[in-house]
Amino acid sequence: MTLAELLVRLGGLGLGLRWRVECDEKWDLPAELERRSAGDGMDTLMLLSLTAPDIQLIDAEACGFAEDVLVVVLTEVDSSSWDVRAAEERVLSELRGHYPGATDL
Repeated sequence: MTLAELLVRLGGLGLGLRWRVECDEKWDLPAELERRSAGDGMDTLMLLSLTAPDIQLIDAEACGFAEDVLVVVLTEVDSSSWDVRAAEERVLSELRGHYPGATDL
């Protein structure tokens, strides 16, 4: 599963967020994605356009902010595993609805 897929699954819950992406392996982070992650980040549609259809990152973390408050963190552990932390339970509920095999840690 890619970051783009996960962003789409957030639906309207992710649309108003500003995103910053960091990656342990700098060579895996496309230059435009790294540039736009600086400062106040980028909106969801820009992040989606930079990661769709199949950009795969290693040990990446995408942080979504509403104004200056961190509300969701998507951490790609490997190419098929994600950790999701969210300030609101409804974000996690939305994702559980799309991924019934998801487990709480």
